[in-house]
Amino acid sequence: MIGTKAKALSLLLKCAVIACAAVGVALSAISGAQAFMGGGRVFMYFTIQSNIAIALVCAAGAALLLRGGPIPDRWYVIKYVFTVSITLTGAVFCFVLAPTLGGHAWSAQHVLTHVAVPLTAIADFLVTGRYGSIKKRSVVWVTLPPLLYAVYTGIAYLAGWEFSPGKNYPYFFLNWDSPARAFGFTKGLPYMGCAWWILLILALLLAVGLGYLLLIDLMKKKIK
Repeated sequence: MIGTKAKALSLLLKCAVIACAAVGVALSAISGAQAFMGGGRVFMYFTIQSNIAIALVCAAGAALLLRGGPIPDRWYVIKYVFTVSITLTGAVFCFVLAPTLGGHAWSAQHVLTHVAVPLTAIADFLVTGRYGSIKKRSVVWVTLPPLLYAVYTGIAYLAGWEFSPGKNYPYFFLNWDSPARAFGFTKGLPYMGCAWWILLILALLLAVGLGYLLLIDLMKKKIK
C-alpha cells in the first residue's frame, strides 16, 4: 500500500505530467498548424503520441490512487512501459535531435514535451514503482511502443504520407531514402541506416528498462 506522503507526491507529479503534456501538445499543434496549415500531422510523431500515452496512464493512476485500495500490478507494468517510452522521447531529443535543430530546439513546446514530461514521469515512476510487482521478464514489453511506431512509419513511407511538407519520414534516422538506406553508413547524417538505428534504440530501451527495474529493486530493499 502506498503511504500518505508518497501518494501525495505521486498525485502532484501525475498532475505535472498531465499539465505539461497537455500544454506541450497544444503548443506543438498550434505551431504545426501555423507552419504548414496541417496541425494534424503533428500527431504522427512519436513525441506527441508518447506524451498523450503517459498523460493518460498518469490520469488512470491518479484515479486509482484517489479511489483507494490496492493498485493492480498490471497498471504498474503499463506505467513502466510508457515511462521507458517517454524516457526515449527525452533522450533522443536531447542527445540526437536537438544538436541538429539549432536555436529552434529549446522552444516552449519542445521543453515541455521532451524534458518536463519525461523528468516528471520518471520521478513519478520512482515514487510509486517500488510498491508494485514488475517481473524482470516485463522488460521485453518496453520495446513494443517503439516497434509499433517503426512499423507505422514504414507504412507511411511506402504510402507516401507526409510528416512535414516534402518529408515522408518523422525523424532523420527513420528516413529510408537517405544515402545510408537500411543498412549502410555515411560520414554525415544519418551516419547509419534506419535498421541500425532501430536496433540501437531497441537495445538502449532494454538497457534503460532493466536499469529502472534494478533501481526499483534497490529502493525496495532500503524500505525493508
